[in-house]
Amino acid sequence: MNKLVYADNAATTKVSESVLNAMLPYFSENYGNASSLYPHGQNSKKAINAARVPIAQLINADPSEIFFTGSGTESDNMVIRGVLNSVAAKNKGRNHVITTKIEHPAILRTCEAMAKQGFEITYLNVDSNGVISLEELENAITEKTALISIMAANNEIGSIQPLKEIGEIAKKHNVLFHTDAVQALGHMHIDVQEMNISLMSLSAHKIHGPKGVGAIYIKKNVFPDPIITGGGQERNRRSGTENVPGIVGFGQAAQDMIDHMEEDNAHTAKLSKRLMEGLLEIKKSVLTGHPTNRLPGTCSFAFEAIEGESMILMLGMKGICASTGSACSTGSLDPSHVLMAIGLTHQNAHGSLRLSISKYTTEEDVEYIIESVKEVVAKLRAMSPVWHE
Repeated sequence: MNKLVYADNAATTKVSESVLNAMLPYFSENYGNASSLYPHGQNSKKAINAARVPIAQLINADPSEIFFTGSGTESDNMVIRGVLNSVAAKNKGRNHVITTKIEHPAILRTCEAMAKQGFEITYLNVDSNGVISLEELENAITEKTALISIMAANNEIGSIQPLKEIGEIAKKHNVLFHTDAVQALGHMHIDVQEMNISLMSLSAHKIHGPKGVGAIYIKKNVFPDPIITGGGQERNRRSGTENVPGIVGFGQAAQDMIDHMEEDNAHTAKLSKRLMEGLLEIKKSVLTGHPTNRLPGTCSFAFEAIEGESMILMLGMKGICASTGSACSTGSLDPSHVLMAIGLTHQNAHGSLRLSISKYTTEEDVEYIIESVKEVVAKLRAMSPVWHE
């Protein structure tokens, strides 16, 4: 069996040792319900509130503006459904959302569901690098616009959006600005004050935290309706008994990012550069996404006359974990909506490969990936009826 080379960190990440150690006591010792009044429960409450601090620090928010959820997907749903259903939006007749064609399915499918209820959705185009037009965004705003929802960085191609400029446009027109920063947190500069961000979706498992815990930043004086009601946890924003170990792990993962973000991102950027250089030596290969303004650890390619599913299976046999298109939609035979939006042909979009590395990736891993991808592409093209060198 080949060694394991994990290059799918955009899908999920390994839980770090520091995160695991921080979580363990809250499974077996400090297991009290955080809503209880006795000290054993209040210890859990204190741990939850302590976890808000580093997460808020990562995005320059106040800890009181951080609310915990079950996932980034839930946070996205809270924003879209909560804002459109809020009393403020209804009273002002605001039933319009502006988003993009390359959002995560958590945004796109929620918008589709709201459209069926009569809400208006505008989907912005992106250029060949996966970046929106600020002019098109501003022209799309109407008096009915309640929300602009544009992701910070794309989960498939890594392209970063101009958040500060989007925030300025939103502020000018008195529209709430939400960004899905699940993929971006800890890997790029985010400042909710500087960028005029009203709401932000976050998730722990993309930054070496545990799965099953997310968060949402909600700016003070912004009141989306809750979509999960019950016992009133998280100050009535999101009911349900708190996942204390997961929340503690999220807080530790955020603290680790604060302590090591610069060196970790420099490491992944260096290895990504080598990975891109090596794979672009392959004939009829292209880098997808912005060539420079992209997340440091995300590398995405398209290879002519290749089926991505076959490539992933053959790389898997060599011990390499990667993805084709978005890992959240693996199993679908449809080409990636992101790759189609940036102008790839249907055929080339099927030959996509996303390799996303982390602080645990080594130079040896990268060289092995380059060698293996070259071998796999050559084998698949030798069998392809459409490949003509």
